[in-house]
Amino acid sequence: MIEIPLQSDLGIEHVAELQAALMPHLEAAEPVVLDGDRVSRVHTAGLQLLHAFIRDRAARGCETTIATPSPALAQAARDLALAASLGVDAPHGERQ
Repeated sequence: MIEIPLQSDLGIEHVAELQAALMPHLEAAEPVVLDGDRVSRVHTAGLQLLHAFIRDRAARGCETTIATPSPALAQAARDLALAASLGVDAPHGERQ
């Protein structure tokens, strides 16, 4: 298993850093776990990159999960209707 800590700021100005951290693992056969507990700021571009990374790995038959998504990350994913595809679904009883 490969663990990748996500940076605290996933704003658009930091998307290149996120891409640089993710791309070496795009074709890794072992599961990738993205640790999202430190994320405090999120822009659409950061979520789109995470979504594309997870989708592209899934298309290759590779497992990718986001472990411990921060409240900011989970809420941004819900706001953009990406919670299910990113695996950060809202807790039971909350609206998605």
